[in-house]
Amino acid sequence: MKMDIIVAIDLIDGKCVRLIQGDFKRKKIYNKDPLEVALLLENHGISRLHLVDLDGAKKRKVVHWRILEKIAKNTRLIIDFGGGIHSEEDIHTVFENGGHMVTVGSIAVQKPFLFKKWIDTYGGDKILLGVDVKNNKIASHGWTKFSDFPFFGFLQEKSNHGVKKIFCTDISKDGVLSGPSFLLYEKILEKFPNIEFIASGGIRNMDDVYKLFNLGCSGVIIGKAIYENKISLSNLKNWKGKRNNNN
Repeated sequence: MKMDIIVAIDLIDGKCVRLIQGDFKRKKIYNKDPLEVALLLENHGISRLHLVDLDGAKKRKVVHWRILEKIAKNTRLIIDFGGGIHSEEDIHTVFENGGHMVTVGSIAVQKPFLFKKWIDTYGGDKILLGVDVKNNKIASHGWTKFSDFPFFGFLQEKSNHGVKKIFCTDISKDGVLSGPSFLLYEKILEKFPNIEFIASGGIRNMDDVYKLFNLGCSGVIIGKAIYENKISLSNLKNWKGKRNNNN
């Protein structure tokens, strides 16, 4: 079994930032040049990038496609791009500028028939469903709105529609280095064993990464723990090497 290490780059005003629990007022700028960060990741053996257009999430359209294009042209990273995906044009923009997968969240909640159409058109391997949850409520629109749709019922519906890849972020854990939602992820993995499930939010150290691997996650998105030097890129490179040797 394989678990991908996926590093997040969140974009506001073209800069690499991290938020705390999705609050735009609680942001920290880590680097003004996202390409510099992407190149550093690639040089340390990282192959997957989770690129999040936070400005796009607010404006409900893709904003930072030029940054996507620049990273795609100058690295070999496998990039999933999310934030502001609200139309067919947005999807085309992502794929035309080097994105390998499109991360969709709000549309899956607000316009399920349109989301299913995208799954039917592009396939479950190209559409990554991002499910953000807080107090068992599904969040959308950059974590500013919450749905009353039952969480596991929502996942079941999307699975029935052909979704193959899901990442789930517990907003209460995001950006605070308090540890992932292990119990929630365990329940998801039990109920949906055939879904490629990616854990996100709260990862604070390598022990968390190992625990998520042992749970059966197919990927883990790491952000603040890297930028705050709680997890070193060298550790991730070594860990990935050991994984490869075991497969």
